[in-house]
Amino acid sequence: MPLNNRSKGSPFPLLAFVLLFLLAPLFFFFALNTSSDRNDISDVTIQQGSKWREQKALHDLKSLFPKEVLDMIMASTNDMGPLSLENFRNNLSASWRVVGLKTSNATYQLNQPETHLRQEKQKEKEGKSSVGLPQWTDSPVKLARRLIEKRMAKRAAELVKQDDEVIVKLEDLAIERSKSVDSAVLGKYNIWRKENENENADSTVRLMRDQIIMARVYLSIAKMKNKLDLYQELQTRLKESQRALGEATSDADLHHSEHEKIKAMGQVLSKVKDQLYDCKLVTGKLRAMLQTADEQVRGLKKQSTFLSQLAAKTIPNGIHCLSMRLTIDYYLLPPEKRKFPKTENLVNPSLYHYALFSDNVLAASVVVNSTVLNAKDPSKHVFHLVTDKLNFGAMNMWFLLNPPGKATINVENVDEFKWLNSSYCPVLRQLESATMKEYYFKAGHPSTTGASNLKYRNPKYLSMLNHLRFYLPQVYPKLDKILFLDDDIVVQKDLTGLWAVDLHGKVNGAVETCGESFHRFDKYLNFSNPHIAKNFDPNACGWAYGMNIFDLKVWKKKDITGIYHRWQNLNEDRVLWKLGTLPPGLMTFYGLTHPLNKSWHVLGLGYSPSIDRTEIENAAVVHYNGNMKPWLEIAMTKYRPYWSKYVKYNHPYLRNCKLSEWSS
Repeated sequence: MPLNNRSKGSPFPLLAFVLLFLLAPLFFFFALNTSSDRNDISDVTIQQGSKWREQKALHDLKSLFPKEVLDMIMASTNDMGPLSLENFRNNLSASWRVVGLKTSNATYQLNQPETHLRQEKQKEKEGKSSVGLPQWTDSPVKLARRLIEKRMAKRAAELVKQDDEVIVKLEDLAIERSKSVDSAVLGKYNIWRKENENENADSTVRLMRDQIIMARVYLSIAKMKNKLDLYQELQTRLKESQRALGEATSDADLHHSEHEKIKAMGQVLSKVKDQLYDCKLVTGKLRAMLQTADEQVRGLKKQSTFLSQLAAKTIPNGIHCLSMRLTIDYYLLPPEKRKFPKTENLVNPSLYHYALFSDNVLAASVVVNSTVLNAKDPSKHVFHLVTDKLNFGAMNMWFLLNPPGKATINVENVDEFKWLNSSYCPVLRQLESATMKEYYFKAGHPSTTGASNLKYRNPKYLSMLNHLRFYLPQVYPKLDKILFLDDDIVVQKDLTGLWAVDLHGKVNGAVETCGESFHRFDKYLNFSNPHIAKNFDPNACGWAYGMNIFDLKVWKKKDITGIYHRWQNLNEDRVLWKLGTLPPGLMTFYGLTHPLNKSWHVLGLGYSPSIDRTEIENAAVVHYNGNMKPWLEIAMTKYRPYWSKYVKYNHPYLRNCKLSEWSS
């Protein structure tokens, strides 16, 4: 190809270069603008993601705490707006802040960027910031938990404080109640022993007793192992210690030389222990001794129960002597001098009538004497005494010699009540049965060995004087109301107010005796029997015989004696209740008893050592129910003066029978 043809080449490469040179800046600016738009879109996306995360965090926070907790947080925070994550970041309540840190500091710490935090750290290094400035490391969720725990702790402290106050009050009440415990009766074995006595007062006696026990243990082991020398030495020291101890109960009862015997016994026991000690053997011997002692204690308890019941059944010689002397003198009197005055008062329903059934002359005299001395107008009081034929003469003679002032008195013989026979009275018919005679009079019967049933074989349950209380309208047909009194009571106030008590249509007015869980019907009646279970409430409150006001008009209308007969017939084999008059009384007057104020009648002076003295002195009548009657030697000394002050100990008959305040 010719040269001038190549020099004239195509113009396209030059044109492409020019276009590239001109369009490159346009592409650059376009790309720059596109990148800016993408950044704007990215920022919008980031903001949307942040809001979504906040909403999710808020939802998690709400699901973490119950609504009540969040409401409490919102209600107790004054500087918080609507509940949101931003609030937790920027508006933390004062209760979430660390002590000593201001609100502005907390907000500042949470909101500053990292660069500012680095500057703060640098300032701390240079000493330009305050020392010990706290750093927030907990999340708002943890801070909320901390708030709740703090407030729960505060509430718990308040409750504990209230509990402490309640405990203090209970302790104060317990201390007050403890004052009623009579230490004179309980002796040194009461709960206050450590406060009142030296714990080591009888330490020597206890040591000697322990040595004697261990000597007995090793004595049997020495004999078992044929160690005769040790056996003889132990036996000698054992006899010496037993003689030295004797009946001593405290160190003051011991002779000063006994310490040498204790030392000698200790040396022997030490030597024996080195040669004979065998853990298994010693343990076995001690266990056998413990079992033997337990059996002895059980036997002594039974014996004590038997003796106390026997003592309760007996009549002291002085009272027996008094009854015999009075009886002899009564039958020496001419018949015209055996009558009491003012017999017209016996049927006057406007007067205050008392029923007293007793075979104890001295006890009956205290009841009458105490009632008359405390009466405002003795002339309006009438006493109806009923006794048996054995004591009929003695009762008459005593009150003929000692008339009750202006009051009226009459004595009757229960054996002269011809209407009271076995065909009419279920108790008399049952007492004639062979099983009842065997129960009472055959001591060899197996059932008589039980100490728990011993008290139910008391002769008073055989006497119709004890059951006559169920026949008051028959005994006193012309009276409207009568006050029944036991012979083991003492009257301390005027009793005329009892006739004015409104019984609300009930027959019997009596003081209830039940407490939280005792002296209720289930204590006296057999609720396993269907007759009892379907007719009575086991939790019904019991009441006391001994001072009872009876409305005889309502009695006749309700046929109380007929109700008593029905239940007594059902109990012929003693399957409903054991013997006595209180169980059938509870059943007969069930729903027909009006409760009297407890100050009218205070019970328990014959068995309880812890009756409050103020309660006794404020009572209208005090009752020595129980075995420890005030005329017996087993009576509680602290209660006897309330009874003995009404006994005429200077009376010739009492002096001749050697009845004194000490002997009775």
